[in-house]
Amino acid sequence: MARKAKHLFDELSRPGPHRVLRGDLALVGMPGVVYTPASGLSLPAVAFGHGWLQPPTRYRRLLRHLASWGVVAAAPGTHVGPLGSHRLLAADLRTALDVCTGVRLGDGEVSVDPGKLGLAGHSTGAGSAVLATAADPRVNAVATLAASQTRPFATDAARQCTAPSLHLAAGRDSVAPPVANAELIAENWAGPARVRTLPKASHLGFAEGRHWSGLLVAGKSESATQKTARALLTAFFLVHLADQRDYEPVLDLPLKSADVTFDNTEVPEHA
Repeated sequence: MARKAKHLFDELSRPGPHRVLRGDLALVGMPGVVYTPASGLSLPAVAFGHGWLQPPTRYRRLLRHLASWGVVAAAPGTHVGPLGSHRLLAADLRTALDVCTGVRLGDGEVSVDPGKLGLAGHSTGAGSAVLATAADPRVNAVATLAASQTRPFATDAARQCTAPSLHLAAGRDSVAPPVANAELIAENWAGPARVRTLPKASHLGFAEGRHWSGLLVAGKSESATQKTARALLTAFFLVHLADQRDYEPVLDLPLKSADVTFDNTEVPEHA
């Protein structure tokens, strides 16, 4: 079983079988990007919240990767400034899901099933995803990367979240230490929650490429961190949104690069 799970993990760390199209959320009145498979009906969709000061382009490879595996991925480009609103970004994440379900995407050959919606995010964008989940019963799965506290508090909003969740924490995160952020969110989570801590990852390890914000925020882009995140998030959303249970062993796979440090996944999933 362990060998099979490792094989599946390696498979999901590589791009999937779908050709990927890129779109612009600005066409529907919201800055941001959307990546879709070239075709497919009743697909799952995930809206992704960027980190503090980070443009959505810093998650381009992750978004494209999800789309290559059949998951529509949209990332609003709002509230990227230093005084961006967490509450309003959460609202924009919900609007991005509305766009995905309400508009034919790609060349008109892509549609999203409103019963297969998820949220994800990095840093304060992860916290905003938690705020959005607490306010939106449509959300069926949530993944966070180096989650940071928000206002309103994501740790409080987690008590209203019943969807299955996966929280990837950075072991060398001096911006949002896991014990006060990702782990506390998971401990307060009303539904199934699991934390995996990447011991060598920094806060910005999940963000791709270089950006001037690296002068203000500790950490740097880390390809190994991103590869692990891509595989785990893809498995998580394929299992919980697309019901592709063949990938479930990946979620339980022991990984030195991503230790399970909190696990409450025996809590029954919501309907």
